[in-house]
Amino acid sequence: MSYLLTNASALTALQNLTNTQNSLAQTQSELSTGLAIQHAADNTAYWSISQTMNSDNGALGAVSSALNVSASMVSTFTSALEQAISVVNLIKNDVVAAENPTTDLAKTQADIAAQQASLKQIVSSTAFNGQNWLQGDSTSGSTTPGSLANSGVQTLVGGYTNAGGVTTISVNTGNTTLIDANATAASNVGILSKDGATYTAASVLTLDVSTAGLTTTDFQNMLTDLNTAINSMETAGATLGAATNQIASQQTYVSAMQSNLSNGIASLVDANMNQVSTRLQALQTQQQLGVQSLSIANQSSQLILKLFQ
Repeated sequence: MSYLLTNASALTALQNLTNTQNSLAQTQSELSTGLAIQHAADNTAYWSISQTMNSDNGALGAVSSALNVSASMVSTFTSALEQAISVVNLIKNDVVAAENPTTDLAKTQADIAAQQASLKQIVSSTAFNGQNWLQGDSTSGSTTPGSLANSGVQTLVGGYTNAGGVTTISVNTGNTTLIDANATAASNVGILSKDGATYTAASVLTLDVSTAGLTTTDFQNMLTDLNTAINSMETAGATLGAATNQIASQQTYVSAMQSNLSNGIASLVDANMNQVSTRLQALQTQQQLGVQSLSIANQSSQLILKLFQ
């Protein structure tokens, strides 16, 4: 049955063509953006989840950058500490040589003084972004940056979770202070700057083998204090080494979490390009057929004219 005012076939063909074109536009958008879900209207649940995951991934990126800085900082202190240990060993060698009666004590002391100056320079120049865990000032009320200013604990950014917020790495740097600026000898806690426990007349930084009246016992006491200092510095090195390992572990973990979140976001909102390309070809074919179908449906109205011929 044919109608003059209404062409049902043409309306149906037009509706089908419109649906095909809408699907084609959506597919072309997925193809150009790579996203199956771009807006909340596309899929409210998946879009919301992906936004939270994307935010967490961004926070982990900041954590990763902070860990890289922390790793560089601890590496700086570790290198300086290792160099300081080498210098103290040279002083120890000079003290051993000083026990020989034929040794020129003045020349030996000149070498020791040079090593002591080197230790001061190493410690004072080992600063990283205003931090120096190898020196401090235990004087009451001091605000000098370093391991002594924060009760021997340094806190580094270690991770992030949406539920728990930022997690931290705590490094006990109370035993890494090599030089303490505290002028009161009795309360000075620097490994190199405090007076010896056995040779109480001097610290590692003030030893003088050319002092008149030194005995074999004095030299032995100096060696005992030097060995104690070296052991304390090795303990400080172990502290920094543990921090280095913990930071490296967190770097690996954060990197894995970033990868997992990226993959999770992709599974939620990214378009499957194999499916999109296949769907695009099918829709283009449907569009061509829809245009032909609409054209045929519109021609059916012309048949009415033949009834009046």
